[in-house]
Amino acid sequence: MPITAFYAALLTPVLIFLTLRTVARRRSARVALGDGGDADLLRRIRRHGNFVEYTPFALILLGLAESLGTMAAVLHAGGIALVAGRLLHAVALTQSNLRLRVAGMALTLAALAVPALACLVGAVPRLF
Repeated sequence: MPITAFYAALLTPVLIFLTLRTVARRRSARVALGDGGDADLLRRIRRHGNFVEYTPFALILLGLAESLGTMAAVLHAGGIALVAGRLLHAVALTQSNLRLRVAGMALTLAALAVPALACLVGAVPRLF
């Protein structure tokens, strides 16, 4: 699954960056669990959490679609939407920019919908 592997590899540094930023704030705020009432730490936790909530499922769908022989162009459309959506959303939460946040979520939802539809198209004929 080289296409899925490619997008997973592109997204991994984003996850590492978000994780390290959260850990750094935890250390400076001396908060081991939760957010300790620190607004900046809470924002970092949510940026990281949001990334982790959406990215793995989208990559699983992408990989399943790829395993079903979905056209590369469709897979790349989903992968590009996922990378762009997750980056826009993380930046939007950093800047409190609602337009970027909405755009990031729209792209992320497209990144879920495109491979999910491809999975249906690829799987249904093989069910019976």
